[in-house]
Amino acid sequence: MAAATAAPAEAGGDSRLARGGVAALRIGVALLWIQNVAWKVPPDFGEHANTGLYFFTRFAVDYPVFPPYSWFVEHVVLPNFPFFGWMTLLIEAGLGAFLLIGLATRFWAAVGLAQSLAIMLSVLNAPNEWHWSYYLMILAHVAVFATAAGRSFGVDGVLRPGWQTSTGRLGSLLARLS
Repeated sequence: MAAATAAPAEAGGDSRLARGGVAALRIGVALLWIQNVAWKVPPDFGEHANTGLYFFTRFAVDYPVFPPYSWFVEHVVLPNFPFFGWMTLLIEAGLGAFLLIGLATRFWAAVGLAQSLAIMLSVLNAPNEWHWSYYLMILAHVAVFATAAGRSFGVDGVLRPGWQTSTGRLGSLLARLS
């Protein structure tokens, strides 16, 4: 007697509602990054007035979370702050833009995870910080990565089939990053 077996369902299913939820999460995370780019003001990013990005970056030294990271911030980041300020601005603007349109979403989710960890290591022990906000940022990026959220109502979903059939390196790479 042969038993019929159904294919296992993917977590979250493939319903329009599930895909909409995944897309909403991706877009919400994108908007978080876009909103937070606004207060990272070049050219000195608050270094001379001890405000903005510089003010919060100093927390890594003033309220250490992980001593090796605090040392790195004190001896590498702060002495070269305009460079790191520009890198932060570009990375976070890229996070917002690429997650918003859903392009190379898994790559940008990994970048967002790393950036969230850097932020957490800078401010977790600072006064009046709610530590769960950083844990939730990390978990949101894990979810965006795990669900390949750009495939739900994003550019990845439109372009990925072509990337998968491509014989070139770039297409193969883009298929993995999506």
